[in-house]
Amino acid sequence: MTGAAADRQSAAANAAPVPGTELEGFFPYRLAVAAEGFSRNLVEVYGRRFGLSREEWRLLYLLAGEGEVTSLELGRRSTLDKVQVSRASQRLEDKGLITRAIAPDDRRLRLYACTDKGRALFDEVLPQVEARSDEILRAMSTEDRAALERGLAALTEAIADRLLPSS
Repeated sequence: MTGAAADRQSAAANAAPVPGTELEGFFPYRLAVAAEGFSRNLVEVYGRRFGLSREEWRLLYLLAGEGEVTSLELGRRSTLDKVQVSRASQRLEDKGLITRAIAPDDRRLRLYACTDKGRALFDEVLPQVEARSDEILRAMSTEDRAALERGLAALTEAIADRLLPSS
């Protein structure tokens, strides 16, 4: 057998599916698909109706409930990286929905807060996002919803217990 023929035979053997490795059965994939599908449904509300990106909505949501928040805290709580926080916050500021100031105790940090316009938009969008969320979840039984809530809480705790320090 020539080198090329042996390579083709080896590649063919490696191309055969490995039992038990179907992507659709892989839990992290299933979780990501569910989260992405849920999120896309919500984007229909805050994105198409109100022109907010996923990142902008996440930051606006946090700021509407917290008052002033530092850039570090926004990144940590929103699970967005520094670049995503910077870009989304700039767009929100350009729209007049948030303000940004230098933190007095640490000039490297920025403090963000909702403007009245941002709060008014949030107050208009939130009930519609919650209605869409409830519409999706109503397709599940009460027991399944309760199990999902418990499971998400347990998974979140298990993940937090195993997080590696950020570099």
